[in-house]
Amino acid sequence: MLKLKPSMRIKRRYILLQAKNKESVEKAVLDYVGILGWAKAAPTFVKHPGEKIVLAISRESINEVRAAFEICKENIKVIRVSGTIKGLANNSNV
Repeated sequence: MLKLKPSMRIKRRYILLQAKNKESVEKAVLDYVGILGWAKAAPTFVKHPGEKIVLAISRESINEVRAAFEICKENIKVIRVSGTIKGLANNSNV
């Protein structure tokens, strides 16, 4: 397996969300940014203890994804955005 150079890796931001389930998060993002935006954001669900979900997305598409959660009709709340998972855990009890 070939290693990627650090400059070639996807720089991710981690979003701590309060939502019912990950399907509602997926639907909100797909409805707003579409399939192409979903591919550019490259979202990955890191963990979801209870009603809190940690979503890792590409740094370039953070604004579009946050806007998707604000526009959606479901109650999805962005609690915090951080560059590391540890940064989320320090202030949010994840």
